[in-house]
This record gives sequence, C-alpha cells and structure tokens, in this order.
Amino acid sequence: MNSKNLDPNQFAAILLNWQSNHGRHDLPWQINPTPYRVLVSEVMLQQTQVMTVIPYFLKWMDTYPTIQDLANSSDEQVMSLWQGLGYYSRARNLRKAAKYIVEEWNGQFPFDLDSLQKIPGVGRYTAGAIASFAFNQYGPIVDGNVKRFFCRFFAIEGIPTAAVVNKKLWELAHTYTPSEDNRVFAQGLLDIGATICKPKSPNCEICPFQSHCKAFTTDQISQFPTPKPTKVIPTREGHFYWIENDGQLLLEKRQDSGIWGGLWCLPEATEFNSLSQELNLKGSFNHQFSHYKLQAKIWHHPVDDVVIAQHAWFTKSQLEEIGLPTPIRKFISKLRIIEK
Repeated sequence: MNSKNLDPNQFAAILLNWQSNHGRHDLPWQINPTPYRVLVSEVMLQQTQVMTVIPYFLKWMDTYPTIQDLANSSDEQVMSLWQGLGYYSRARNLRKAAKYIVEEWNGQFPFDLDSLQKIPGVGRYTAGAIASFAFNQYGPIVDGNVKRFFCRFFAIEGIPTAAVVNKKLWELAHTYTPSEDNRVFAQGLLDIGATICKPKSPNCEICPFQSHCKAFTTDQISQFPTPKPTKVIPTREGHFYWIENDGQLLLEKRQDSGIWGGLWCLPEATEFNSLSQELNLKGSFNHQFSHYKLQAKIWHHPVDDVVIAQHAWFTKSQLEEIGLPTPIRKFISKLRIIEK
C-alpha cells in the first residue's frame, strides 16, 4: 500500500492518533493558545529552533501579556527584548501587527484566512497557523517541516522552495487538511517533521506513515527532498568605529532595512580608505549571517570631527536597555571586562 491509496480522511485519522499519543503537548504556546500567543510564537519560530524560542517567548509574554500592551510599546523596547533572536524585521512586524489589530479590529483577531493575511507580517503559513491553533479551524500550513514530510511521503521531485514545487505542496496541504480537529492536526504535521521525518537520519522505523510513504517504500529517503545546489558563502569585511568620551560610547541607529535593521550599533565606516588605516585597531570579531560571513574590525576614532546621522551617547548602564546586535554586544561586554 502506498500514499496514493491513502485518502485525506485516512491520512488525518493516522496523524491525529499519532499526535494524541506521541506528539508534543507541553510547549508554552500550546497553553492557552490565544491568537496573540500563537502569532508571537509563530513569528519567533521563523528561522529559529524551538528550544531557543522558549525563553524569549516566556519573557515576551511577561512583558507584553496582551496585544494592547504590545501596540502601546516602543520600537526601542521591542528591539531590546528581541535582541539575540536575529532577523529583526520580525520584531518590528509584530509591533506593526499589534497596532493594526488594535486600530482596525478593535484588538480582536479576524477569523478568516484572507483577513488574517492582511495583518502586517502575516503570510499564508502564519494565517493558517492562527486559524488552526487559536481557532481550531481549517487552516492549511506549509513550513520547512511540512515540506520535507510531504516531499518524502508523496515523492515530490524538485527543490521545495521552487515556485512549481511550493505550489504543489500548498495544493496538497489544502486537500489533506481536515475541516475539524485542526489544532491537533496542524501540530501533528509539525511534530512529524520535527521529531520523526527529520532532515538527517529520519526515524522511519517508528513513523505511522511508513507503509504509505513513497520515498520509504521505494528506498529513496535520501533523495527527498531534492537538495539545493551547494552555495559558497562569501566573506565580507566590515569596519566600525569605537568613539568614547567621558565613559559614554557613541552609537548609531541603523536603518530599518538591511542587516541589524533598527538596532543601535557601533558606527560603520561606509568608506574605509588609506586615511582610515592610520587609526588604532581596537579589536575584531567574526560573525556568520545566513548569506555571508562578516569579518569585522573595530577602530578607535577620536571624538572630534564626528559626523554621524542618527547617533546618541550611551553610558554602560544604558547599553543594557537598548537593542544591540548580539556580536556587537558581546564585543562591547568583552572589551569592558578587559579594560577594567
């Protein structure tokens, strides 16, 4: 028997039974899954592992227990709370989403998928997750876990992120998502991918879909999903200035778009010429982003002749209260300890 012989009702029945007995039930966002809590958790879980997200989620909910609290917050407060999670546009989108829901929906989330997708930062997947987890309604979801599972189960060839493959995966999600028990079903899909149908060394021997999985029954597990072509990650140099005066450090606020968007940072040298080479090297660090490796050098710069657009001076205690890129914060903290 293969996946062709498993209709959507049978598929759902197997998944619901497995999730009830073997799935995850104690994640903090599964407790009282309000639309707001689901939104926060799903945005945090984008590009980030569950175990990393848990402490951030708990602290966030302590700080902003309601969507009204988040809507009333400032960008500075939000970015400070988010630091360390990366992909900082997610934090700004969360605040924009809160303000939108408070202003347009009187603080109440809409129920239908189309309206949910109009919320800033909420795409097709997040809308389906809110519908499923918060409202227990029909809400197809396709994330990395689901893509991997579906590609193996249905033996779908092609890179999952390719438009034609992605379209096929969403069509399958719409077909196989049931009209009831959606909270359990959606969690089951995610859990199958996270705990059974893992990227490497999947636990096929305990998978409830083993005898229906095309990749398994044809001994082609290693061929699905189709891997992306290996990409060489380039290395870039970055030069930053250390400008200090009377125990205060000069920082610039980066533009919302781009790397470390909206965070305070050591001023970056857009042009580093031969004149700049006369400065004394304060230190260096390496940091890897998803698409390039940064080799950063920090140069001691005199206070005079400083021209920086969005800048401010910060004391040591104030540095603890603002949003800083993690590698910059680590560098500053390490240097402060050394110089004591």
